Amino acid sequence: MDSGVLPHVDRQLMLYQRWLTERLAVIEGPEHRRRLQHFVTWHQMRRLRSKAEKGPLGRSQISQAKQEVTQAAAFLAWLADRDRTIEHCQQADLDAWHTEKLATRRPAQTFLRWCMKTSRMPHLTLPPQVINQDEAPLHQHRRLAILRRILNDDSLPLRARVAAALVLLYAQPVTCIVRLTVDDVLDDGATVTVRLGDPPSPLPEPVADLIRAYVQSCQHLPYASSRSSQWLFPGRHPGQPMNPVSLQVHLRKIGVPPQRGRASAIRQLVLQAPAPVIAKALGYHDKTATRLVTEAGGTWGRYAPGDHGRT
Repeated sequence: MDSGVLPHVDRQLMLYQRWLTERLAVIEGPEHRRRLQHFVTWHQMRRLRSKAEKGPLGRSQISQAKQEVTQAAAFLAWLADRDRTIEHCQQADLDAWHTEKLATRRPAQTFLRWCMKTSRMPHLTLPPQVINQDEAPLHQHRRLAILRRILNDDSLPLRARVAAALVLLYAQPVTCIVRLTVDDVLDDGATVTVRLGDPPSPLPEPVADLIRAYVQSCQHLPYASSRSSQWLFPGRHPGQPMNPVSLQVHLRKIGVPPQRGRASAIRQLVLQAPAPVIAKALGYHDKTATRLVTEAGGTWGRYAPGDHGRT
C-alpha cells in the first residue's frame, strides 16, 4: 500500500474492525450486542472513517475506540446485574457506576452520551473530568526554563527537542505533532513557519534553526525512499507516523511533561490574544480555547471573531 501496489486501506481501521468482530461475538445477551452494534455503526465507525479520510489513524485513536466499546459493554452488564435496563437507568445508577475506578470507567461516557442524544436512555448528568494534581499546568517560569534548556542543550536527541518546542511553545498535543508532514514546515530562507492551523505559525529564530536541522536530518534516514518519509516524525512501519505514546516517552526522558507543558503553554497564549485567533492558528476548537480563557482568568470572553478592519 505504501508503494502504491495495493489500493489504500487504513491499517489501524482494518485491525480495529477485526478486533470488533471478535469482541462483539463474546458479549452475552443479544440485546446488549445489538445496542453496541448500533453505537459502533452509527457513531464510532462514522467518526473513524471520517478521520481516516483526512489521514492515517493513529494507535491512540483505535485504543480509545476499543476502550469505549469495552467499557460500554461492562456498563450494560453492570446495569443488568442491578436488574435494570438502560431505558430505565437512573442518576443513582450513573453515580454508582462512576464512584469506583472513575478513570477506568470514563470511556463509557461516549456511549452514554450517544444513548442520551438518541433517546435510548434518560438525560442524566455525567460527572465532570477532574484534573489530577500531576496533570496541573506547569508554572510559566518552569515552562520557559525547560524550553530554554531544550533549545540550548545539543546533547539531547534532535527529534525530541523539536517535539518539545512544539509542545512548550505552541501547546501542540503529541497526537497532532506526529501527524505533521515535512510539507507542513515552510521555509523561504528567511522565515520558517509550521502549518498547525490557519495561518501557519512563524517560528522564532532558535526554534527555526532547530527545525531546519531536523528536516535536513530526516532526508538521510534509512527509509527516506519510502513515502512514509513525508511524515515529520515517521514511524517504523511503512506509511505510518510515529506512535504518540512513543513520542511521549521520548519527551519524558528529556524532562518534558507533555500534558502539563501543553496546558501551561495554551493558558499563556490565550491571555495574549483572542481565543478564536489562537484556536484557529493552533488547530484548537473555539470552545476549547474559550474555556481555557475562562480558567486562566482572561478578558477575551466577548471578542467577536471576524474582520474587524471594516466599518
